Order: sequence, then structure tokens, then C-alpha cells
Amino acid sequence: MSVPSSPPAVPDPRRWWALSVIALTQLVVVLDATIVNVALPQAQIELGLSDTERQWVITAYVLAFGALLLLGGRVADYWGRKRSYMVGMLGFGAASVWGGLAQSGTELIAARGLQGMFAALLAPAALALLTVTFPAGRERGTAFAVFGTVAGTGAAVGLALGGVLTEYADWRWCLLVNIVFAVVGLAGALLFVSESRVDGAHGYDIWGTLAVTLGLAALVYGFTLAESGWTEPDTAGFLAGGLVLLAAFVWIEARVAQPLLPLRIVRDRVRAGAFLIHAAIGAVFIGMTLYLMFHLQLVLGLSPLLAGLASLAMTFATMVTAPVAARLLPLWGPRALMTGGPLTAAAGMLWLTFITPDGSYWTQVFGGLVVVGIGIAFVIVPVQNVALTDVGHHDAGAASALVNSTLQIGGCVGLSVFTTLYLSAVERSAATGADRAAALTDGYSAVFLATAVTLVAAAAVAAAMLRGTRPAVAPRQPAELPVHTG
Repeated sequence: MSVPSSPPAVPDPRRWWALSVIALTQLVVVLDATIVNVALPQAQIELGLSDTERQWVITAYVLAFGALLLLGGRVADYWGRKRSYMVGMLGFGAASVWGGLAQSGTELIAARGLQGMFAALLAPAALALLTVTFPAGRERGTAFAVFGTVAGTGAAVGLALGGVLTEYADWRWCLLVNIVFAVVGLAGALLFVSESRVDGAHGYDIWGTLAVTLGLAALVYGFTLAESGWTEPDTAGFLAGGLVLLAAFVWIEARVAQPLLPLRIVRDRVRAGAFLIHAAIGAVFIGMTLYLMFHLQLVLGLSPLLAGLASLAMTFATMVTAPVAARLLPLWGPRALMTGGPLTAAAGMLWLTFITPDGSYWTQVFGGLVVVGIGIAFVIVPVQNVALTDVGHHDAGAASALVNSTLQIGGCVGLSVFTTLYLSAVERSAATGADRAAALTDGYSAVFLATAVTLVAAAAVAAAMLRGTRPAVAPRQPAELPVHTG
């Protein structure tokens, strides 16, 4: 039956168990963007992947995920968030099995793309459920702090888990392990999560979906071609075509009756700033962690297990700092944290630019990872809460999808750009007569410098666009449309 969408007077007693299930979901979708990074050298040898195919094992997932998230958010709003969550989790597990059993590079890339498609349904449903389960107050801040911490550490956890599975089992278990997450997630949803969906006129923006999906795909593909030259016809054509299609998407959203992305969500300056910062964090996570793994394994000679464990320095730094950031958020406000955090992380990335082929992990890598982890914690705690502040139930799925989409698309575009910079740096270094290890190290240093610049840009966005935000994390409750709950 239809009931008002305002928060119930008595909170759901299962809400903290529901938070556990939702946080697990966020861990899965973020973890899967990086867990195969450690396994890629073995997978490349076994399946005979080219270097381009190797990159697309990562890109296929994040591109499908990011490009379809907005549609997934609308489906979750209209079809039911719990139902969408469960279908997404089931499909994600099935795609993981396919990928784990793949016998060719084409199969693996296709399975990763299918994973991304189901993640695009799963992730916005989970975040929308979080938004309606914790609508206001201190509990909302705590819930988003937990969720943000899981999101922030998921990439590094993926690297560590990938190292363990690759070392002691097989690279295929980096995908097959998702069966465990899927079973736990489905059982938890059945027991602890309540259904909610939007009433009223329902419609799907098919033209908007096509425009944004094809636009993002063309843009990312154009960046992957940039290694042959930015002015080459193919590169320029795909980049220009992507921008035209994204402009057409904005034009469509301003005119269609049931937009995929209601532009009112991004017209708010504070919220738009949070989305941009989230995109920068995605670029840093996905781009930096991939090339960090290559440096640890291919240059420093660490095993997959030790390489994965070595990345935990950043994870632990984030986990230790996140509770401090959560306590400071009501006192200082999000602007201070989201400006200082990226600058701190940028300092850590600059530290990593001084790596050498014969260097030590403890002197050249460990300290930089700790500083990056500290800085990231001050961003991930407030960013999703800020991005979803004052978003009504009717837009919860779309706004939640955009939060995840900016992270994935930022990572996808960032990885493409960083790969181009990496290849150019390696080529320049090799042309001077440097050996393979030195050339690779120069390439990784170029990537780390680019991520530092990206983080400084994120700090500038926070300083400019988050001006005047309230220090309190509890949002005002907007007038909302009826929803079904149960």
C-alpha cells in the first residue's frame, strides 16, 4: 500500500544490520575494480592477453559500471530498491563465475563488462537504501562514515585479497570469490532490508541512456587511442564524438519528462562539487593502485601476496584516520576536510614520484602510501553525505547512482589518461638508453605525478564550490513524493 515517504517515527530496529549488508555491497563493487590488478600478470600469460586487452580487463568493468549507473538508479527507484539490489547481486555473482572460468581474453573482458552492468543495478540500489534507512540526524552521519570508509578502503582490500588468492590458489579465484559475497548479500537482504520505491509516473529515458552510454564509451576509447597521438584522426574523432554525445545528453535531460538524471541534482553548487571531487578520487584509486602493483611486482620483485599486503599501508592509514575525520566533520564542516584531505594525499603521491629501480619499499613507497591513506580518509567520510544532502526519495536512486558513477567514470577516464602518460614516459626513457626497469619506473613516476595534480585540482574544487556549506551533517528534510515501503 502507498504511505507517506517521510521518515517513520520509530526507526527500523534492523537498520544497523541493514547497514552491514549495504556496506558489504559497496565493498564488493569497489573491490572488484582492483582485485584483478594483482592477478593480471598471471592472467595475461595464461590467456595470452595483449597489453591493450590487459587494460580492458579493468576498463570493461568500470566503463559498463559507470555508464549504466544512472539507468540502474532509476530502475531501483521505480522497480524497487530491495528487488533491484537482489537481482543485481545475483547477476553479479553469475558474471563472476563466467569470468573465473573464462578460457580466452575475449571471454574475460565480456564477463567483466557483464559484472559492471549488474553492479550498475546493485550499487545505486544499495546507496538509495542507505539514504532512506538513515534519513537524518547523527545516525545518518555514522552510517555514511561507515559506508565511506568501506568505499575508501575497498580498492586496497581488493589488492590485498587478490594477492592472497593469486599466491595460494589461482588468479581465477579473484573472480570466483564473489560467489561468497553474493550468497551473504542475498541472505542479508532477505533478512534485514526493507523494500522502498517511488510512486507516481514512471518512465525510462532511453534516448538519454543511449547518449550518455555511447558518449562515455567514445570518450574513454578516445583516451585509450591517445598513446598514438592526440591529433590523430581516430583519437580526435572519438574524443569529439564523446563530448558531442554528452552535450546531447544534457540537452535531452533538460527536456524529457522523466529524465535519467534530473538536472536539479547537479545544479546545486555544493553537490556538484562533491561529485567532481568523487570523480578525482576514483581516478586516483583505480589509476594509482594499478601502477603501484606493477611497480611492486615487476620492478621491486615482490610476489603477488607481498605486493597485495604492501598496499595495506594505505588501507590501515585510512581506517585509523576515518573515525578522527568523522568526529571533526561536525566541528570543522566538510569544506575544511575536503580541501585539506586531497592536499595531504597529493603530498603522498609526490613522495611516490621519487621511486627508483633499485629502491626499497620501506623508504620509497611505505611512507607515501600512509600519507595518501590519511588524506583520502578526510575526503571519503564527508563526500557521499554531502553529495546526497537534501536529496528527496524521488531522486534518491538517481543521485546515489551519480555518486557511484562519478567514482567509476573518474577512474575509467583517469586510467586511460594515466596509461597514455605512462606509455609516453616509458617510450621517452627507453629512447635515452635506459634499461627496462628504469623505463618502467619513469612511467610509474609519471602516473603518480599526474595523480598528485588531480588531487590538487580536487582541493581547489572543494575550496571554491563547498563555500558556505553547513558544518552539521544532518540534512534538512525536503518535501517528497509518496513511496511504497515494506
